[in-house]
Amino acid sequence: MADSEHHLVIDVGNTNTKVGVARNRQLLESFVLPTTVRDTSDTFGLKIFELCRHLRISPNRFQSWLVSSVVPPVNSLVRQAGERYSGCPVYFVPEDISLPLTNAYANPQEVGADRLVTAFAARKLFDTPGLIVIDFGTATTVECIQGWTYKGGLICPGVLSSLQALGGKTVKLPRIDLEVTRRSVCIGDSTVTSMKHGFVFGFAAMIEGLCSRLRLSLEGEVTVVATGGFASTLEPVCSCLDVVQRELLLQGLLWASEGQVRPA
Repeated sequence: MADSEHHLVIDVGNTNTKVGVARNRQLLESFVLPTTVRDTSDTFGLKIFELCRHLRISPNRFQSWLVSSVVPPVNSLVRQAGERYSGCPVYFVPEDISLPLTNAYANPQEVGADRLVTAFAARKLFDTPGLIVIDFGTATTVECIQGWTYKGGLICPGVLSSLQALGGKTVKLPRIDLEVTRRSVCIGDSTVTSMKHGFVFGFAAMIEGLCSRLRLSLEGEVTVVATGGFASTLEPVCSCLDVVQRELLLQGLLWASEGQVRPA
């Protein structure tokens, strides 16, 4: 047995695939790759090979690949890539790795693996009776957890996908970033300011309103946890966010694998 465990943690999303390298269940670094169903097991495996070369880690060092995926066509090629390029097993949540959450969804199979893993990771981090977990991804998802029960949640428009949709439909609107320099909304006196404040404070108001209403359906103290790339932008202007955890899903994969994935 090696003196330390190495695992590759992978979150396959609709737009991007996040890849993290972990040692002894601690996340060291993460990278973002575009998700494409045009990948083959070889093209995906070679991307991982290049990341490993950048980090000066042998791909054969990994004891396992731990995967959450919401893109079923990619799953088989990821599994094949892990077996070929790292010579190790590939485990998917929840198919291969179960989560100690009671899934209260009417049809539990409908819940994406990413939603369940972030809910589980938040529960591992915080002990308040209620949790609201917001993931700013391709869609904005809002999850509600009571104790160790995943109650369900909401699926709302994504920030960047909304911005891209608006830009694609409106020729005169400029391309913008979503960084704001003040913590209060202003009346925009330019198109850029109008768009920035409209998106940033508009999404902040949406999240504040939803969290205020969802708290009524949860018992006891509630912690609101945010993750995803846009979370850090919203944190200074969204009063309901208690904490931002950028790597919540990848860390959740590592925690979920404890006791279920043994080092080779």
